[in-house]
Amino acid sequence: MSTSKTIAALLGPTLVATAAMVLANLEAMPTLIEGMAQSPMLVVLAGYAAFAPGLAIVYFHNRWTGGWPVVVTVMGWLSLVIGLIRMIFPMQIAAIASKFGPASDGALIAIAVVFLLIGGFLSFKAYVRE
Repeated sequence: MSTSKTIAALLGPTLVATAAMVLANLEAMPTLIEGMAQSPMLVVLAGYAAFAPGLAIVYFHNRWTGGWPVVVTVMGWLSLVIGLIRMIFPMQIAAIASKFGPASDGALIAIAVVFLLIGGFLSFKAYVRE
């Protein structure tokens, strides 16, 4: 299995599961986000949780040639950058998170749908026979 398929096989289902978690717990999301906003250390830990796999993806799969593997590279860079921002600016991220409330349901649904689409695409590419 190629590196692209291996990473897609891990990343795709993770994104689908994350989208399902957000959509299944939409009513609880403001409470969950508020909990994170009250604990900047959780923001830092979430940063490490995003930074490490992002760094691994970028190290092993920094491919910018055409085709679907570019999606894996882009997701790796996004994870790396988002993780780094959370680690460096936890107080600011917590302050931004505290502004999310029930009115942000549309944004959460949109993010979940994007995760579902990208995760579904990567899962398909990883698990389909060629």
